Amino acid sequence: MHTYIHLTAAFWVLLVGLVQLFRSKGTASHKALGWSWMAAMIITSVSSFWISGFIDWFYGYGPIHLLSLWVLICVVVSVSAARRGSIRYHRSFAVGAYLGTVGAALGAVLMPGRLLHELFFG
Repeated sequence: MHTYIHLTAAFWVLLVGLVQLFRSKGTASHKALGWSWMAAMIITSVSSFWISGFIDWFYGYGPIHLLSLWVLICVVVSVSAARRGSIRYHRSFAVGAYLGTVGAALGAVLMPGRLLHELFFG
């Protein structure tokens, strides 16, 4: 169940993140989509802690879980920066979190033995 929650939220992150990159910034729709994107980032990150890592460093947690921690930090910094009017920091942390998610998704799809790899190439 946690995997499906994780995948659904991650799909939303990838889809809305791509839309946000190309739409006008600062609009009401940018803010509304941004809040849904930030919520999906939190859900994706938190739900990952119930999914065992492909590389087990510590009780099922691996390097991918470090990305989950970093994404949670990015969300907090990005929202805080936007509220302070520091749009440069907001943009850099939001885009960084998005690119991290894209990297994690590519890794999950391309790494043999992962669920997404099996779905796409199995």
